[in-house]
Amino acid sequence: MDTLLDELLEEYQTPEEILGESGLLKQLTKRLIERALAGELSHHLKNQAEEEKRNSRNGYSKKTVQSEQGEMELAIPRDRQGKFEPVLVPKNERRIAGLDEKILALYARGMSTRDISPQLEELYGAKVSASMISEVTDAVLEEVKAWQARPLEEIYPIVYLDALYVNIKVSGRISKRAVYIS
Repeated sequence: MDTLLDELLEEYQTPEEILGESGLLKQLTKRLIERALAGELSHHLKNQAEEEKRNSRNGYSKKTVQSEQGEMELAIPRDRQGKFEPVLVPKNERRIAGLDEKILALYARGMSTRDISPQLEELYGAKVSASMISEVTDAVLEEVKAWQARPLEEIYPIVYLDALYVNIKVSGRISKRAVYIS
């Protein structure tokens, strides 16, 4: 996983390229959401009633949603009978409110599927079973485990800056001087 991240970061040199409008973080978030939606559809198709067993996947539709990283165009999976109702990005919703913090909070806390369910209810007002949450998170589980198991560097350089440059008038001339904060 580290080599993959290193390869990705080689192409991105500035904070704008990583965090900006079309940055790496936005691209990764988009992929995470799309994988979770695919997991939701898999759960829907697996648990449908016996008379609906002929239902199957039917490609994707495009949907533009607003997230905290700006506009994001998602590929929303759909089924042939049109009965799939996504929970993560509900139909007719154009805004993913607080998605980034919630995803980070869920994974950072190491929550179980039973702990995630109340979070989703708080977010979307939808009651979701623990088994469905499990199937959705299984779609991205490998990436999460690889990230958690990544080796850390022995040394991380840190630079502390303790001066502020200001314009000061000295003997009739304006010059920039460092003002040290202590």
